[in-house]
Amino acid sequence: MERGPGRPSLQLVQQAVQALYHDPDPSGKERASCWLGELQRSVHAWEISDQLLQIHQDVESCYFAAQTMKMKIQTSFYELPTDSHASLRDSLLSHIQNLKDLSPVIVTQLALAIADLALQMASWKGCVQTLVEKYSTDVTSLPFLLEILTVLPEEVHSRSLRIGANRRTEIIEDLAYYSSTVVSLLVTCVEKAGNEEKMLIKIFRCLGSWFNLGVLDSTFMANSKLLSLLFEVLQQDKTSSNLHEAASDCVCSALYAIENVETNLPLALQLFQGVLTLESAYHMAVAREDLDKVLNYCRVFTELCETFLDKIVCTPGQGLGDLRTLELLLICAGHPQYEVVEISFNFWYRLGEHLYKTDDAVIHSIFKAYIQRLLHALARHCQLDSDHEGVPEETDDFGEFRMRVSDLVKDLIFLVGSVECFAQLYATLKDGNPPWEVTEAVLFIMASIAKSVDQENNPTLVEVLEGVVRLPESVHTAVRYTSIELVGEMSEVVDRNPQFLDPVLGYLMKGLCDRRLASAAAKAIHNICSVCRDHMAQHFSGLLEIARALDSFALSPEAAVGLLKGTALVLARLPLEKISECLSELCAVQVLALKKLLSQEPSNGLSSDPTVPLDRLAVIFRHTNPIVENGQVHPCQKVIQEMVNVYREHQHSCFLYLGSILVDEYGMEEGCRQGLLDMLQALCIPTFQLLEQPNGLQNHPDTVDDLFRLAARFIQRSPITLLRSQVMIPILQWAIAATTLDHRDANCSVMKFLRDLIHTGVANDHEEDFEVRKELINQVMTQLGQQLVNQLLQTCCFCLPPYTLPDVAEVLWEIMQIDRPTFCRWLENSLKGLPKETTGGAIQVTHKQLTDFHKQVTSAEECKQVCWALRDFTRLFR
Repeated sequence: MERGPGRPSLQLVQQAVQALYHDPDPSGKERASCWLGELQRSVHAWEISDQLLQIHQDVESCYFAAQTMKMKIQTSFYELPTDSHASLRDSLLSHIQNLKDLSPVIVTQLALAIADLALQMASWKGCVQTLVEKYSTDVTSLPFLLEILTVLPEEVHSRSLRIGANRRTEIIEDLAYYSSTVVSLLVTCVEKAGNEEKMLIKIFRCLGSWFNLGVLDSTFMANSKLLSLLFEVLQQDKTSSNLHEAASDCVCSALYAIENVETNLPLALQLFQGVLTLESAYHMAVAREDLDKVLNYCRVFTELCETFLDKIVCTPGQGLGDLRTLELLLICAGHPQYEVVEISFNFWYRLGEHLYKTDDAVIHSIFKAYIQRLLHALARHCQLDSDHEGVPEETDDFGEFRMRVSDLVKDLIFLVGSVECFAQLYATLKDGNPPWEVTEAVLFIMASIAKSVDQENNPTLVEVLEGVVRLPESVHTAVRYTSIELVGEMSEVVDRNPQFLDPVLGYLMKGLCDRRLASAAAKAIHNICSVCRDHMAQHFSGLLEIARALDSFALSPEAAVGLLKGTALVLARLPLEKISECLSELCAVQVLALKKLLSQEPSNGLSSDPTVPLDRLAVIFRHTNPIVENGQVHPCQKVIQEMVNVYREHQHSCFLYLGSILVDEYGMEEGCRQGLLDMLQALCIPTFQLLEQPNGLQNHPDTVDDLFRLAARFIQRSPITLLRSQVMIPILQWAIAATTLDHRDANCSVMKFLRDLIHTGVANDHEEDFEVRKELINQVMTQLGQQLVNQLLQTCCFCLPPYTLPDVAEVLWEIMQIDRPTFCRWLENSLKGLPKETTGGAIQVTHKQLTDFHKQVTSAEECKQVCWALRDFTRLFR
């Protein structure tokens, strides 16, 4: 299936599509997929897709062609000359009409293609009106007309289309103008559809899409038949699952659209009253055990509470602050399936946040009873099944649910009082003899709030600690597991009552020796070490024994690192002469592991992943800071040598991470600087080779992240050492290239490095090395400043998501602090290189918008003004 140059024949394309769907040999499918992917990226794809849709030989080739059309319009619209746009539109409309009965997925792809074309094609004015006039009178065309009208508002904010803020504003105004036409069409469709379910689903989906865009007139909608129909459908017991879901989605969209209640009062009232009528329908769904409907109702109730949250907090029990809304959510919390109550978590979290900010005891007291009921329900939902064996799973869905409960309880506990709640929970264990699963769930909630319980004169805490460490080994494993977690959370109680330290450590050591409990026990020991560092110094030899034999315990990597962190924290409290000796011993075990990696053959089945020893070394150095006398060899020298050797074989980014920790800890010490620079230069050689591979930056974001974290640490700790080195310019060139990388952590590290680097030229101007730093930074900026500003501007407009803009703004701000007049010139040159028009013929950016932006940035008096200017300006290109 080799492709020659030029356009492949239709027959060849059809064979490839058939192979993609029907070839029994997976490698044949793979070859077809790669070949078709290449075709989609080529300029021939336009014509071939059009012809495949014309002859519509089979569903597969039509689907491939429709999907290709949509993709080309989204990503390669610039390939078409402007005078071909109208014929493309007419051709797509004729295809969707001819293929409307072939398959719904093909209709959706073509509808998306038409919508994306309409949004980009500036010459197609009033597209909604055109489409409604053309197709609304023909009943057979209504389904695809509704599909186009559903996806059109959804695509306005699509990430795939970079139509820019000017065009987007124009479109939204246009759609708002024609919204009443669409609503009238939907009402007509309801009259024609009667009870035809598929049609009603399409109508509700379309209405929801227009609500989501926020262009429907709320007073007009408040009196619309469509609104009463939605609630009618949701009240009826016989409504099918699919229709029920479509109606629920639409009500949620409507509630979301009236977030500003005061300006949408008539619609807000209708929705409020409508949702409150659904309580009996919810109970009916529970009685019929129809979980899908129950979840839909809970979504609607939660969205109602989210929308009226301000009213609920400011005027509880009055008007739209009616607390029946909270009653609905508590009814849902009573449902036996935990997935139901989980839907409302975000609302309860926001309610807690609002109440915390209002800090009004009278208002808090109104909500206390509701939160107490919620907490009771949550404790019940956290119970494991009575036939559960072993420890609680933390990574499955239920384990994640319990973690979310723990977070929510921490956020809401201030409303009911942690001391009171902790004592009540303990009383249920002390006074009754509940089954193990109830005990475990109560201990779990107690562990969530233990840290927030006031330690002063609180006998309950001491009693709980005493009771827990006396638990017999015969209790259920899950109870032991959660009790160990509770002990870890009570480390401050241990610190205040050191007489418990020995029994607590004895209890945790038993856990550490049981493979099922080992990781939880290690985490608890880490907590105790962190809080009780002085008391733990006498137990250091025991900790060292554990550290030596770390791999003989069944620990997760995180738990093992945590234990070492605890050990290092206690080590730092020992006499100076002991620190260096013990540090060397702690490191020796890990260095040995690295040496083993070096010597082993890669094929002998052993793990060749150096992450484990490196993470452990990192945590040891991060939390112990030895004082080294003149002439002594620093313990990190041995580690550096091994690291560099292993890194030549395995380019694993965690070596760079460990390097950054060593620089962070020891970069200020004169005797270490040259050794650390040698390390950086040795690490850079294989790193640059890795990044030079095709798509090197995209394929190795962790390496980018760790490389620039290491470089930034150098700039912070020993700037002149780095600025004078040969590696400075190559690192900066890679940083400029990596600004385009759309990866949160990697991009953040790159921008931080750039900001810190340039800031070095203006920071601490009272220090004696200031003039040298300033001169070195000026040299670097003279060489690469214009290139950096160019790249940052292009990156903001065309590559990076909006959340990265504050980081970019900080870099621009720092460049401006070095030399504002030169920066003005660089920015002007960069702005000249931006496109002024979209490929669809719409205005991308006006001359005034360019000059305004230049002025806002160059006259900014603080960094946030640069950020605001960037935000507004880059919207023009998104």
